[in-house]
Amino acid sequence: MAKTDIAVAELIWNLMTGKTGNVSRTDFFPQKPAFEDAVPARGASAGEDVFPDAFTENSPEIFPEISLPRATPESQGISSVRLARFLKELAAKESTDIHQALVVRNGFVICECGFAPYKRGMWHASYSMCKSIVGMAVGMLVAEEKLKLTDRVTDFFRKRSLRNLLRMRDVTVEHLLTMTSGVSFRETGIIAGNDWVKGFLEAGLDGTPGKDFEYNSMNTYMLSAIVTELTGETLTEYLRPRLWEPLGIRRIFWEVCPMGITKGGWGLFLRPEDAAKLGMLYLQKGRWNGRQLVPAEWVEASCRPSAQAPEVMSTHGYGYQLWMGSREGSFNYNGMLGQNVVAYPDMNLVVVTNAGSHDLFQNCELMGIVKKSFETDFEPPLILPEDAAGYGLLCRTVEELEGRGGGLAKIRQGGWTDGRSGRNTGSRASFRGPRRLRRSGRGIGETGLEMERGMDRKADCGDILLRECFLPSLNGRIYEMEQKQAGLMPLLMQVLHNNYTEGIRSIGFEMRGRTLYLRLFEGEEERLLPAGFGQGAETEISFGGELYRISTTAECRRDENGRPVLKLDIAFLEEACRRRLNLYFEGEKAERLEAVWDETPGRDVILEGLDAFLDTEGKGFLMNALKERGGMEVFQILAEHTIRPVCRGRLQADGEAEGCPASDAPA
Repeated sequence: MAKTDIAVAELIWNLMTGKTGNVSRTDFFPQKPAFEDAVPARGASAGEDVFPDAFTENSPEIFPEISLPRATPESQGISSVRLARFLKELAAKESTDIHQALVVRNGFVICECGFAPYKRGMWHASYSMCKSIVGMAVGMLVAEEKLKLTDRVTDFFRKRSLRNLLRMRDVTVEHLLTMTSGVSFRETGIIAGNDWVKGFLEAGLDGTPGKDFEYNSMNTYMLSAIVTELTGETLTEYLRPRLWEPLGIRRIFWEVCPMGITKGGWGLFLRPEDAAKLGMLYLQKGRWNGRQLVPAEWVEASCRPSAQAPEVMSTHGYGYQLWMGSREGSFNYNGMLGQNVVAYPDMNLVVVTNAGSHDLFQNCELMGIVKKSFETDFEPPLILPEDAAGYGLLCRTVEELEGRGGGLAKIRQGGWTDGRSGRNTGSRASFRGPRRLRRSGRGIGETGLEMERGMDRKADCGDILLRECFLPSLNGRIYEMEQKQAGLMPLLMQVLHNNYTEGIRSIGFEMRGRTLYLRLFEGEEERLLPAGFGQGAETEISFGGELYRISTTAECRRDENGRPVLKLDIAFLEEACRRRLNLYFEGEKAERLEAVWDETPGRDVILEGLDAFLDTEGKGFLMNALKERGGMEVFQILAEHTIRPVCRGRLQADGEAEGCPASDAPA
C-alpha cells in the first residue's frame, strides 16, 4: 500500500502547506450538470448528462417522471400534530442542519419540507445512501443468472495483467456486498491514480475474507465495476430500463471514475421523493406496479443481518449494502452527514432525510429524532379522523420552515422572519431579483440591502446604520490577498469530487442597486455572489465546469474590537456542506481585510474521517511520513489552518472608493 499512502500523504501535505490547483494524482474532468427545477425537454443538455441517449431529438420515447400521490396524514393513520412536532425537532437541533424531510405511508406522501434556504424537491448528494441501489443491481444480475454470490472477484478481471491475484482469489461477490472482503485498498486510494480496479486487486488483504466487517466504499465500487464487466454498460445505464424507468426517476446524476465506471458507493445526486420510491420498492418485496423489479427472495436476504458492524456505526447489523434498523424488520439506506431512507415494513412507512449533520454514520442525533417520532411506543392505525386544526398546524409549520409564512414571528434555530430571496447565474449578468420567501437558516433580515427597517424590529439600530452606510462604501473595492490557499468550495467537497481550488487571489465588492455582491477572483475565474441579508440569495456557480446551486445569507455588525465584520453563510444547496466566511475590515479607511474561513460539517468531522481512514494514531506509513516532514504538533496546527484558513489582504491602489470609511461608520 506504499503507493496509496504516499499519494495520501502528498495530498494532505500539499493542502496543509497552501498548494492549490491539481494536487491529486487522479485526473479531474467536469461531470456534474446543473439541477433542473423542472423535467428537461428533448435536447436538454442536463438530460444528456444523466442518460446519454435520453433527451436528444432522435432518441426513442422519453419515459415520464412519476410523482407519488399526496394525502392528508390522518387519512393514512398518522397525526398531523406528530409530523409538525417531528419537523420542529429536526429544525431545532443545530447539529443536524436538516435540509429536506419527506414521509410516505401506504404509498402516499403525507409530509414534505425543505428547510430554507434548502429547497423542497431539489436533488441532494446521497453519499453512501446509494450503496443500497448497487445492492439492488446485484440482485437483478443474480436473477438474470449472470452472477452468483460465490463468484470470485478476480474471475471478472482475468483480462487484466495484475499482480497479487493469487492473494485475492478468495474474495467473493458476497464479501463485497457485506463489507467483509478484508481488502486493504480503501477510499483514500481514489486520489492515488485513475485505475481504481487495479488498485483494489493489487492491494492485498488486511484480514481473512468473510470474517470481519470493515466498512469500505471501494467494495461497492468494485460491484459497480463488475456490473460494467458483465453488461458492457455503466451501472447507471444498466439500471435505466430496470429501475429508473419503472419508478419514473429522471432527475438524477451519478459520477463516474476516470475510467468511466459509475462510482457506486458515492457520487449520486437524488431527489428525496425518488429516494422514497426506492424504500417503498423494498417494502413491496421488490415489486412495483405489478412488475417484479428485484427478486423478492433477494430483498428478504438483503434485509437480514449478514455482518456485525462496530457499535459506533450500528448496533443492529449490516445486510446487502444496507443497515438494519432498531424497530423489528426496519432497515436504512444510510449516507454520511444525515442522508437516510428509513423503512418500516410493519407500518408501511418510509422516512427520508437530507442534512449536513456532524455524524458519519446512523448512530446520531438526527436518527434519534426519527426513532423518537416513529418508533418509540408508536403503533399507528390504518386511518384517523381528519383533524383540520392539526393539519393547519402542519401546513403553517412547513410554511415557516420554508420561509413562506407571513405575519407572526416564526420559529427557527434562533428565530424566523419575513424576507425575500433572489437567484442569479453567478456570472456578470444582472441580478434576477426577488423570488420566493425563504428561511435563511442562520440570519435575520432581507435580500441585499432591500430591508424595510420596520420589518426587522429586533435588529440593533447600530447594525442597520452600519449596513446602510458602510457596505455601500465598499462598492468597487478589491482587496489583494496575501495568502491564496482558500477556495469557495468547502474542503470536504473538494476532496470528494476531486475538484480542487486554484485559490482566491482577490476579494472585491460591487453594489447593484441596493444589493451587495461579493466578487471572488479564484484562479482565472471571477465568481459573483449576491449577499442576502436575512434571506438566502441564490446563484449558480461553475467550479471547473461543474455547476452548483448556492444560497448566501449575510449580516453586518461590529466585533468586540469595533471592527466592521461582514458574516456570510454560503450554503451549497445540493450538498451537506456550507462555507462560513467572516470578513473583518481594519484601518481608518478599511484598507486592510482579514478573511476567516470555516465550513460545516467542519473540523471535527474532517478530523474524524482522518482518524478513521488515515491511521492518525501513527501506526502506518502515512502518518510516519507526515511526522517526518514536520512532527505531529505541526501536523495538528496545519490541519487546523487548512480547515479554517485565515487570509489577509490589502486594498488595491485602484480599489479606493468614495463613501463612509470604517472609522466614520456609525458605532
